Amino acid sequence: MQFGIFTVGDVTPDPTTGRAPTEHERIKAMVAIARKAEEVGLDVFASGEHHNPPFVPSSPTTMLGYIAARTERLILSTSTTLITTNDPVKIAEDFAMLQHLADGRVDLMLGRGNTGPVYPWFGQDIRQGINLAVENYALLHRLWREDVVDWEGRFRTPLQGFTSTPRPLDGVPPFVWHGSIRSPEIAEQAAYYGDGFFHNNIFWPADHTRRMVELYRARYAHYGHGTPEQAVVGLGGHVFMRRNSQDAVREFRPYFDNAPVYGHGPSLEEFSTQTPLTVGTPEQVIEKTLGFREYAGDYQRQLFLVDHAGLPLKTVLEQIDMLGEEVVPVLREEFAKGRPAGVPDAPTHAGLVAAAGAAGAAGSSAASGSSAASGAQEVTAV
Repeated sequence: MQFGIFTVGDVTPDPTTGRAPTEHERIKAMVAIARKAEEVGLDVFASGEHHNPPFVPSSPTTMLGYIAARTERLILSTSTTLITTNDPVKIAEDFAMLQHLADGRVDLMLGRGNTGPVYPWFGQDIRQGINLAVENYALLHRLWREDVVDWEGRFRTPLQGFTSTPRPLDGVPPFVWHGSIRSPEIAEQAAYYGDGFFHNNIFWPADHTRRMVELYRARYAHYGHGTPEQAVVGLGGHVFMRRNSQDAVREFRPYFDNAPVYGHGPSLEEFSTQTPLTVGTPEQVIEKTLGFREYAGDYQRQLFLVDHAGLPLKTVLEQIDMLGEEVVPVLREEFAKGRPAGVPDAPTHAGLVAAAGAAGAAGSSAASGSSAASGAQEVTAV
């Protein structure tokens, strides 16, 4: 199972001091967060994509390429890449290039985003959001798997004899997660292609998450990719920790109350009761995170949000230290207990390359066997 950090990259004033970091400081802080994640033994760093204040990560592949040069083991991902407003040709090119630069330590999460105005900014209509997600990914999927593509659709100009360059590293595209918190159509899309489904459940109660994940698992099996238990699932979560739970609540409350993503709504206590948000001790984070398996089943990737709402970088790095030193080692051990043998490991480039090689070998053997059988039949007939 993979554990990591995701960031939405907000530039938010610290409510306890009134000071907001500059965009430069926030961008550099995100790099420091990624490097700290690798230092403490986490597996994944994922950056959001936004094109509006108060967020800065408008070019995730640029940032991830920079981080790739400064890390050795960390898987670099997104949370999310906007499949609706980005040209799928550019996504294919950018992530294949990043794949080469990072020696395969790359995957991506596709989503529609949660900012309505981004659609007209990039020449699209928000009323076509689902249709854009479906059509654009159908093209992206082909661009990574076919050397020459002829294509025509509703939302971009046709392609004739087009080859996306560079080609995916080792002939294997980056693994794709389809991220959604509310749209069953996206769970269906993930299942259809046999891709991963990431439910960023930081906003939602367990029953909603259960329904979305169960839908994806059932449809994954329906399309013949394996059993429901073999579907590839990722979850989000938001944590803030201190040694004493009362200290954690007292320190985090002003940040929660002013958070641009979910501040000025339900109280911290209400939100913590109804969603995966955990504000307390490392032991409380462990207990609540282990509970995710009760409604999502055995899953492959857990990402935590730790840097939202103006938290100082020093505080964020302390959170990552606690995750790496106290929380994740216990989670790895506990999640491994009782995990059925048929549940797949989290996707990695090396694993995808090995699977592609095995599939190719099996296909060659089947073809050879078919030819031999055909030959034998012909000889017998004679």
